[in-house]
Amino acid sequence: MQRRTALHLLGLSALSPLLAAPARAQDSYPNRPVSMLVPFPPGGVADTVGRPVADAMGRALGQSVVVENKGGAGGGIGMAQVAKAKPDGYSLLMALSSIVVLPEADKVLQRAPLFTLDQLRPVARFSADPTVLVVRGDSPWKTYADFIAHARAKPGSVTFGSSGNYGTMHVPMEQLKAATHTFMLHVPYTGAGPAVLALLSGQVDALSTGPSSVMQHIRAGKLRALAHWGEGRLPMLPEVPSLKELGVPVTYSQWAGLFAPAGTPEPVMAKLRQAARAAVDDPRARQNLATAGSSFQFQDAPEFERFVQAEALAMAALVKRIGRVD
Repeated sequence: MQRRTALHLLGLSALSPLLAAPARAQDSYPNRPVSMLVPFPPGGVADTVGRPVADAMGRALGQSVVVENKGGAGGGIGMAQVAKAKPDGYSLLMALSSIVVLPEADKVLQRAPLFTLDQLRPVARFSADPTVLVVRGDSPWKTYADFIAHARAKPGSVTFGSSGNYGTMHVPMEQLKAATHTFMLHVPYTGAGPAVLALLSGQVDALSTGPSSVMQHIRAGKLRALAHWGEGRLPMLPEVPSLKELGVPVTYSQWAGLFAPAGTPEPVMAKLRQAARAAVDDPRARQNLATAGSSFQFQDAPEFERFVQAEALAMAALVKRIGRVD
């Protein structure tokens, strides 16, 4: 009996370093650089928000937070990569509101989803800006009324770019089309950056995107904002009316938030949440975002999780109304 007890205690003693290893790893997190995947090419809202946030979070965590751009499938490729990553806090996702749309779009298209929302865990929301309807600065459409009159008079003659089917630049334009009974031709690109370049070069006539993607071009006179999808006037574009103000009952917000793989340990989540809060309070990050034409509209994990759930329900209904888009 004494021998068995001694062997048992010896076995526990041998195992104890192994059992303690995960706890030590969580306590020392992070002990190497952290990856923040932006699932779009450079130049879009997720990239514009992600870079100053990554820089500030890196300072708070004491390790570099490295932004990696990986576009494809309207953001779905990158989102799926993080959803399936090891839940250790070293693979993060800076996603846009399309994250709640794409799984529903896969259902409409009757295909296996690239990822599901329950594979990801909200860390924090950083921004939530209404999208803005923009045309080129040399466009004959000086006002929203000019734009929509042309779209009604010549169905299919107006083209608009987007970051991909069912993405955050596509959905608001589908709302506008439905509310105004107009037909405009959708031209999807691989991200907001390429879509904005397509507008600037004359490949498409218009698009709807977050202000931070286009403010520099609006200030330079290369693009003109005609309306936006918010509730009231925007501080960065006080002269631009909302669609609701113009009698079009639609609203849409392009938000950016940070996610980790489901199963990420609580101690790691706590450190990520602390770093996210520190990023919002960081003067350099705030200034960088303000220069881009946006501002922090922070939600910590519990509030952000409730927000994501509500958004998923609302967008599921919207995707069903849009229907199949190939």
